[in-house]
Amino acid sequence: MIQLRNVDRVYSLKGGPFYALRGINIDIEEGEFVSVMGPSGSGKSTLLNILGMHDSGWTGEYRFGETEIQKLAAKKRLEVQKANIGFVFQSYHLLDDLTVYENLEIPLSYRDVPKAQRQTIVCDTLDRFHIVAKRDLYPSQLSGGQQQLVAVARALVASPRLILADEPTGNLHSDQGREIMELFKKLNSDGGVTIVQVTHSDINAAYGRRVLRLADGLLLK
Repeated sequence: MIQLRNVDRVYSLKGGPFYALRGINIDIEEGEFVSVMGPSGSGKSTLLNILGMHDSGWTGEYRFGETEIQKLAAKKRLEVQKANIGFVFQSYHLLDDLTVYENLEIPLSYRDVPKAQRQTIVCDTLDRFHIVAKRDLYPSQLSGGQQQLVAVARALVASPRLILADEPTGNLHSDQGREIMELFKKLNSDGGVTIVQVTHSDINAAYGRRVLRLADGLLLK
Protein backbone atom coordinates (compact mmCIF):
# COMPACT_ATOMS: atom_id res chain seq x y z
CA MET A 1 0.00 0.00 0.00
CA ILE A 2 2.79 2.41 0.96
CA GLN A 3 6.36 2.31 -0.25
CA LEU A 4 8.99 4.93 0.60
CA ARG A 5 12.40 4.77 -1.03
CA ASN A 6 15.37 6.98 -0.11
CA VAL A 7 13.16 9.71 1.31
CA ASP A 8 15.01 12.74 2.68
CA ARG A 9 13.56 15.86 4.30
CA VAL A 10 16.12 18.63 4.53
CA TYR A 11 15.64 22.11 5.95
CA SER A 12 17.97 24.93 4.97
CA LEU A 13 19.17 26.64 8.14
CA LYS A 14 21.64 29.44 8.72
CA GLY A 15 24.21 27.01 10.08
CA GLY A 16 23.77 24.60 7.17
CA PRO A 17 21.32 21.88 6.09
CA PHE A 18 19.33 20.01 8.74
CA TYR A 19 18.20 16.49 7.88
CA ALA A 20 14.84 15.88 9.57
CA LEU A 21 14.72 12.54 7.72
CA ARG A 22 17.51 10.79 5.88
CA GLY A 23 17.37 7.77 3.54
CA ILE A 24 14.01 6.45 4.76
CA ASN A 25 12.90 3.13 3.24
CA ILE A 26 9.56 1.78 4.47
CA ASP A 27 6.94 -0.68 3.21
CA ILE A 28 3.49 -0.76 4.82
CA GLU A 29 0.98 -3.36 3.67
CA GLU A 30 -2.76 -2.89 3.35
CA GLY A 31 -4.42 -3.73 6.68
CA GLU A 32 -1.30 -3.23 8.84
CA PHE A 33 -1.27 -1.36 12.15
CA VAL A 34 2.15 0.29 12.47
CA SER A 35 3.46 2.29 15.42
CA VAL A 36 6.23 4.87 14.93
CA MET A 37 8.36 5.65 17.98
CA GLY A 38 11.38 7.78 18.80
CA PRO A 39 12.48 10.68 21.00
CA SER A 40 11.38 14.25 20.36
CA GLY A 41 13.08 15.58 17.25
CA SER A 42 13.62 12.12 15.77
CA GLY A 43 11.48 12.83 12.70
CA LYS A 44 8.24 11.07 13.65
CA SER A 45 5.86 13.93 12.90
CA THR A 46 7.83 14.81 9.76
CA LEU A 47 7.33 11.25 8.53
CA LEU A 48 3.62 11.41 9.30
CA ASN A 49 3.30 14.72 7.45
CA ILE A 50 4.94 13.19 4.38
CA LEU A 51 2.73 10.09 4.52
CA GLY A 52 -0.31 12.36 4.88
CA MET A 53 0.78 14.49 1.91
CA HIS A 54 0.84 17.68 3.99
CA ASP A 55 4.55 18.14 3.26
CA SER A 56 5.85 18.33 -0.29
CA GLY A 57 9.40 19.49 0.46
CA TRP A 58 10.93 16.01 0.53
CA THR A 59 12.96 14.09 -2.04
CA GLY A 60 12.88 10.42 -2.93
CA GLU A 61 10.06 8.11 -3.97
CA TYR A 62 6.64 7.65 -2.36
CA ARG A 63 4.28 5.13 -3.88
CA PHE A 64 0.72 5.02 -2.51
CA GLY A 65 -0.95 1.99 -4.07
CA GLU A 66 -0.17 2.35 -7.76
CA THR A 67 0.30 6.13 -7.54
CA GLU A 68 3.76 7.70 -7.53
CA ILE A 69 3.19 10.69 -5.28
CA GLN A 70 6.46 12.46 -6.11
CA LYS A 71 5.29 12.82 -9.72
CA LEU A 72 1.99 14.52 -8.85
CA ALA A 73 1.24 18.24 -8.86
CA ALA A 74 -0.03 19.73 -5.58
CA LYS A 75 -3.70 19.62 -6.68
CA LYS A 76 -3.50 15.94 -7.62
CA ARG A 77 -1.76 15.07 -4.34
CA LEU A 78 -4.59 16.76 -2.47
CA GLU A 79 -7.14 14.69 -4.41
CA VAL A 80 -5.33 11.48 -3.48
CA GLN A 81 -5.15 12.59 0.16
CA LYS A 82 -8.85 13.46 0.41
CA ALA A 83 -9.93 10.21 -1.25
CA ASN A 84 -7.77 7.89 0.85
CA ILE A 85 -6.52 9.30 4.18
CA GLY A 86 -8.15 10.17 7.50
CA PHE A 87 -6.31 12.03 10.28
CA VAL A 88 -6.51 11.89 14.08
CA PHE A 89 -4.52 14.52 16.00
CA GLN A 90 -3.54 14.87 19.66
CA SER A 91 -5.36 18.20 19.89
CA TYR A 92 -8.52 16.83 18.16
CA HIS A 93 -8.68 19.65 15.53
CA LEU A 94 -12.46 19.76 15.62
CA LEU A 95 -14.03 22.97 14.30
CA ASP A 96 -15.30 24.83 17.37
CA ASP A 97 -18.13 26.66 15.59
CA LEU A 98 -19.61 23.46 14.14
CA THR A 99 -21.70 20.83 15.90
CA VAL A 100 -20.65 17.20 16.14
CA TYR A 101 -22.91 16.40 13.18
CA GLU A 102 -21.42 19.22 11.10
CA ASN A 103 -17.84 18.20 11.99
CA LEU A 104 -18.58 14.70 10.71
CA GLU A 105 -20.16 16.04 7.54
CA ILE A 106 -17.14 18.15 6.51
CA PRO A 107 -14.95 15.32 5.09
CA LEU A 108 -17.87 14.10 2.99
CA SER A 109 -18.51 17.56 1.57
CA TYR A 110 -14.85 17.66 0.51
CA ARG A 111 -15.49 14.51 -1.51
CA ASP A 112 -18.61 15.97 -3.16
CA VAL A 113 -20.90 13.35 -1.62
CA PRO A 114 -24.56 14.33 -2.30
CA LYS A 115 -26.38 15.84 0.69
CA ALA A 116 -28.91 13.01 1.12
CA GLN A 117 -26.10 10.46 1.10
CA ARG A 118 -24.07 12.57 3.54
CA GLN A 119 -26.98 12.59 5.97
CA THR A 120 -27.24 8.80 5.84
CA ILE A 121 -23.49 8.27 6.31
CA VAL A 122 -23.24 10.75 9.19
CA CYS A 123 -26.25 9.27 10.99
CA ASP A 124 -24.83 5.75 10.58
CA THR A 125 -21.48 6.96 11.96
CA LEU A 126 -23.10 8.67 14.95
CA ASP A 127 -24.85 5.39 15.73
CA ARG A 128 -21.71 3.29 15.18
CA PHE A 129 -19.73 5.38 17.66
CA HIS A 130 -22.65 5.71 20.13
CA ILE A 131 -22.65 9.52 19.94
CA VAL A 132 -26.13 10.13 18.57
CA ALA A 133 -27.02 12.09 21.71
CA LYS A 134 -24.05 14.41 21.07
CA ARG A 135 -24.93 15.29 17.46
CA ASP A 136 -26.09 18.85 18.16
CA LEU A 137 -23.43 19.71 20.73
CA TYR A 138 -20.34 21.81 20.06
CA PRO A 139 -16.79 20.60 20.86
CA SER A 140 -16.60 22.91 23.89
CA GLN A 141 -19.54 21.02 25.38
CA LEU A 142 -17.72 17.68 25.21
CA SER A 143 -15.11 16.08 27.45
CA GLY A 144 -11.63 15.42 26.06
CA GLY A 145 -12.43 11.75 25.54
CA GLN A 146 -15.69 12.58 23.76
CA GLN A 147 -13.89 15.08 21.51
CA GLN A 148 -11.30 12.49 20.54
CA LEU A 149 -14.03 9.93 19.87
CA VAL A 150 -15.67 12.44 17.51
CA ALA A 151 -12.26 13.07 15.91
CA VAL A 152 -11.85 9.33 15.24
CA ALA A 153 -15.40 9.16 13.87
CA ARG A 154 -14.64 12.11 11.58
CA ALA A 155 -11.45 10.43 10.35
CA LEU A 156 -13.43 7.32 9.42
CA VAL A 157 -16.67 8.80 8.15
CA ALA A 158 -15.55 8.74 4.50
CA SER A 159 -14.17 5.17 4.75
CA PRO A 160 -10.49 6.03 4.12
CA ARG A 161 -7.95 3.36 3.26
CA LEU A 162 -5.44 4.79 5.74
CA ILE A 163 -5.68 6.42 9.17
CA LEU A 164 -2.75 8.53 10.36
CA ALA A 165 -2.77 9.24 14.10
CA ASP A 166 -0.38 11.68 15.81
CA GLU A 167 -0.23 10.99 19.58
CA PRO A 168 -4.00 10.25 19.55
CA THR A 169 -4.25 9.76 23.32
CA GLY A 170 -1.77 12.44 24.40
CA ASN A 171 -4.39 14.71 25.98
CA LEU A 172 -6.50 11.95 27.53
CA HIS A 173 -6.39 10.25 30.91
CA SER A 174 -5.48 6.55 30.93
CA ASP A 175 -9.02 5.11 30.77
CA GLN A 176 -10.00 7.36 27.87
CA GLY A 177 -6.73 6.60 26.10
CA ARG A 178 -7.27 2.88 26.49
CA GLU A 179 -10.77 3.20 25.03
CA ILE A 180 -9.44 5.01 21.95
CA MET A 181 -6.64 2.47 21.42
CA GLU A 182 -9.07 -0.45 21.74
CA LEU A 183 -11.21 1.28 19.13
CA PHE A 184 -8.23 1.56 16.78
CA LYS A 185 -7.44 -2.11 17.35
CA LYS A 186 -11.00 -3.11 16.49
CA LEU A 187 -11.09 -0.90 13.39
CA ASN A 188 -7.87 -2.54 12.22
CA SER A 189 -8.68 -6.17 13.07
CA ASP A 190 -12.39 -6.17 12.15
CA GLY A 191 -12.56 -3.41 9.54
CA GLY A 192 -9.19 -3.90 7.88
CA VAL A 193 -8.32 -0.20 8.18
CA THR A 194 -4.61 0.50 7.76
CA ILE A 195 -3.32 2.58 10.68
CA VAL A 196 -0.03 4.36 11.24
CA GLN A 197 0.30 6.00 14.65
CA VAL A 198 3.05 8.15 16.12
CA THR A 199 3.40 7.64 19.86
CA HIS A 200 5.78 8.03 22.81
CA SER A 201 3.88 5.36 24.73
CA ASP A 202 5.15 1.77 24.81
CA ILE A 203 1.65 0.70 25.85
CA ASN A 204 0.03 2.36 22.83
CA ALA A 205 2.79 1.16 20.50
CA ALA A 206 2.05 -2.42 21.51
CA TYR A 207 -1.40 -2.15 19.92
CA GLY A 208 0.36 -2.05 16.55
CA ARG A 209 1.52 -5.19 14.81
CA ARG A 210 4.91 -3.64 14.09
CA VAL A 211 7.02 -0.83 15.55
CA LEU A 212 9.24 1.48 13.49
CA ARG A 213 11.87 3.38 15.49
CA LEU A 214 13.41 6.68 14.43
CA ALA A 215 16.40 8.53 15.86
CA ASP A 216 17.99 11.69 14.48
CA GLY A 217 16.03 11.34 11.24
CA LEU A 218 17.21 7.77 10.63
CA LEU A 219 15.14 4.59 10.64
CA LEU A 220 16.76 2.17 13.09
CA LYS A 221 17.25 -1.43 12.09
